[in-house]
Amino acid sequence: MALWNFLVAYFGKAKGGDILFVSGGIAGDSALYRMAHYSEELRANGFSCSTTVQDNRHLLGYAEKFKIFILHRVLFDEKISEFVRKIKENKGEIIFETDDLVFDPNYLHEADFFKNLNFLEKKLYENGVGGEILRDDYVKICTTTTTFLAEKLREFNKKVFIVKNKLSKSDVEIANKIIKLKVHKVHKVIKLGYFSGTASHNKDFASIVDALLEIMEKYPQVELFLAGPLDIENKLNEFKERIKQIPYVPRNKHFENVSKVDINLAPLEVGNPFCESKSELKFFEAGIVGVPTVASATQTFKEAISDGFDGFVASDTDEWINKLERLILSPELCCKMGAEARKKALDHYSTQTAKNEEFYGYLKSRL
Repeated sequence: MALWNFLVAYFGKAKGGDILFVSGGIAGDSALYRMAHYSEELRANGFSCSTTVQDNRHLLGYAEKFKIFILHRVLFDEKISEFVRKIKENKGEIIFETDDLVFDPNYLHEADFFKNLNFLEKKLYENGVGGEILRDDYVKICTTTTTFLAEKLREFNKKVFIVKNKLSKSDVEIANKIIKLKVHKVHKVIKLGYFSGTASHNKDFASIVDALLEIMEKYPQVELFLAGPLDIENKLNEFKERIKQIPYVPRNKHFENVSKVDINLAPLEVGNPFCESKSELKFFEAGIVGVPTVASATQTFKEAISDGFDGFVASDTDEWINKLERLILSPELCCKMGAEARKKALDHYSTQTAKNEEFYGYLKSRL
């Protein structure tokens, strides 16, 4: 399936329509949410969209076939430069799209992935990911995922629309099947789950290790489930028999795994610009299967979570301990909070229920 997706992305032809999404690649949550799910949202609201990647062999021919081009995390190479020139020649609309702070070279050096690039690779990123497009006066509009990122983009004198990450129609269908089979009962074992996604989250997880140490020492019924490539801190070794590590799994299995924990953990380094840029997807991916989240008190999580109602936010170790304890000691609160998180996910984080009328109105004005 992965090989087939690769062949289609790089050699297949984009279907027709008014709006073309162009992404820097096909792998990972970034492309999934910001190309596949984003375009699904627009289709659900009456727009005709297609998707492709910047290395698609037919890319240059698309410049005159679409009216609006949403460019997500594309690297500004010779091909993209020519593509942008052709769009301008045809008076097409270019929208700069990002879900991370990688567009600004002033922050890029702080990113873990950037540190691992060789000299030649770093040269491609020296102006930020797509920074040349962002700074182009022809480009008037940006879309992004969070208030924090929107504020950064406005510093470039652009009009910015926040288009939040959302679950696809398929995601919701998978979750609904899981919920039907889910039995709510009091378990002797309380499962905490951290679904890291990538190895770059080691520092995020480290920020709650002290809280987890106290919780696991105080509550022997607590187990910790870690999904994805994550290094277990040495401090937690004394509880290794109560720590389960599971590998990265396909998306449908991911939701099933999340549904099996009692409390979802979403730690981030508060104050780190890259962490402040992260969306609330860990909150709503757990919420859609009825699992409550305790998250770091970043701007985004504080905006997304109604603290104490459909989740918890915590700003320091003491708060993490306190809020985890409240859920551990009250299965009723855990269940109620999970139900409210699911309701919010369905109402606000689904491509099929999305309502972003100002942005949709702008798109219609350009068609």
